[in-house]
Amino acid sequence: MDLQKQTVPTAATELRASDADRDRIADILRDALAEGRLTADEHAERVEGALAAKTVGELEVFIRDLPAAHARRTPYVPAASRPAPAAVPLDPDENVVAVFSSAVRKGRWRAGRRIHAYAVFGSVEIDLSEALFEYQQVVIRAISVFGSVEVRVPENVSLRGAGGGVLGSFEVDHLDAEEPEAPVVHVDGWAVLGSIEGRAKRGKLVADILDRVQRHLDRGAKGLRKHPDR
Repeated sequence: MDLQKQTVPTAATELRASDADRDRIADILRDALAEGRLTADEHAERVEGALAAKTVGELEVFIRDLPAAHARRTPYVPAASRPAPAAVPLDPDENVVAVFSSAVRKGRWRAGRRIHAYAVFGSVEIDLSEALFEYQQVVIRAISVFGSVEVRVPENVSLRGAGGGVLGSFEVDHLDAEEPEAPVVHVDGWAVLGSIEGRAKRGKLVADILDRVQRHLDRGAKGLRKHPDR
């Protein structure tokens, strides 16, 4: 059987594969080898093919005859194009401003629900690849005048963009996370003789969103039990 020539003609399988997708397939193949479902040669051949795969459909071919490929998955629901009304406050949690200068927000930091970025003859970089997401909806309002605003997100969050350019460029990739509860980052704004862009940072994943949200809810419930009259 020539695994590399088999494809599944569905829209979802035509999406470009990420490093996280390849890692998931490699984990399934490793388990299949340990269970005796694959020989060492079969395992090596499939791992090599998975590493070279370009799309999700090409990856799925290498596990289609394994039980893990047929396990029940959470139905895929695309993230909304805009956050629900009142879901995000109008006032920003943080302003990132660069006027004839540069401003960078990166590393392990807490992302608020709304961030405003202004680049006037300067550059702003907002890197969410290692940020702590305490809210599912994050809005970044970007204004660039003779400057640039760059937004970077982990590969496994949803990313949306709404805006435009006046003699400038507004380029935000459209990303859909497989996990329904994954964060959704909305980049809105205008570039006037400047640029605004949003991209995934290759190989970066946010893994603690669900645990953090649950702990936050648990703390709130615990506080209500201790102070029921509040």
